[in-house]
Parts: sequence; structure tokens; C-alpha cells
Amino acid sequence: MKPRSSKPDPQKDLFKVRLEDLCDPDHPLCKVAGWINWNALEQEVEGSFSSAGAPGLPVRLMAGLMYLQHAYDVSDERVVEQWLESPYWQSFCGETFFQHRFPCHPTSLTKWRQRLGEAGCEALLAQTIQAGLESGALKRSSLKRVVVDSTVQEKAIAHPTDAKLFNRCRQQLVEVAHQQGIGLRQTYAK
Repeated sequence: MKPRSSKPDPQKDLFKVRLEDLCDPDHPLCKVAGWINWNALEQEVEGSFSSAGAPGLPVRLMAGLMYLQHAYDVSDERVVEQWLESPYWQSFCGETFFQHRFPCHPTSLTKWRQRLGEAGCEALLAQTIQAGLESGALKRSSLKRVVVDSTVQEKAIAHPTDAKLFNRCRQQLVEVAHQQGIGLRQTYAK
């Protein structure tokens, strides 16, 4: 089902401290949260969800967790654990009051990413770029040319764990043994 709204009922938490009173508004996460257009993101991502079934987790929560996960280079499990400990992370993800329970199971992030698909990921990227432009961290001229770092791409390199390398090593050892006049019981020759 479509994600539920992230707007809490303020009457239920009358005696709790609001995160906006607890967090420094000059903290980088508070600033970035203000630059991201969460409503536009929610509308763009809405098409990835079905209208049947139980309501999904709020878009701001899940997108916020994904942003935090990539910004701090942590796993699904770790991002959920750190969210529980940090009022800044909770505020970034749209919470009004400090929460004492996990926002979701770590596997929910994986399922949400799968459901989001390519179009949803592009919407997240577009919001990230827009936030960068609004903050001044990114200039329009920087978007004219894209530089791709290929150091993370896989290369066709044979590693010592590959069976082909072991076989080649065995063949060379057999050749050296024959050259030295050492008789072998078994050479595994095909």
C-alpha cells in the first residue's frame, strides 16, 4: 500500500521534547533536511507503491535512512541502530519527537529499494542535486560535464583464488619437476 503520512499527532506527545528544540538548526543534517523538497519526493515516488495491502513506511523516513546510509557509509543494520541513537538522524528523517524504538527492520530498506526501482532512484538523485544547487554546494556549470571514477569498476584480473591460476601453477610445477628429473606419481594432466 502507499506509504503512510509522516505527520504525527501532536496531542499524543504533549509532554515530550520536540526534536526541533533539541537539535541545533545549524547542524549540517538540519540544513540539508531543509533543502530537500520532501513533498515533491513523496509525490514522485508514490507511483512505485500499490494501493492494496498495509500502508508502507513514510517516504521521508525511508529516503532519509537511505541518504544517511550512503552519506555515512553504513550497512542497513547500522543505519537503523544509529538512527535510534541520534536525534539529528531522527530529525533528518522527519520525526517530531525523539523515538526509543527502531523505525523499521533493516530488511525493510532492502525491500523499499527494490520497490523503488530505477525511476525512484532517479527521483532521489534529482532531489539530491536540487538540494546541492539550493545550498550552493553545487554549481549549474558543474552539471554540464560528468566525470566518472572507474576505480570502482571490476577489472578482468585473475586472482590467486581462481581455479585457472591454480591449474597454471600446477602445470609449471610439473614442468620444473620433469626438468629436474623428479618423478611424480600423479600429474593431473588431462
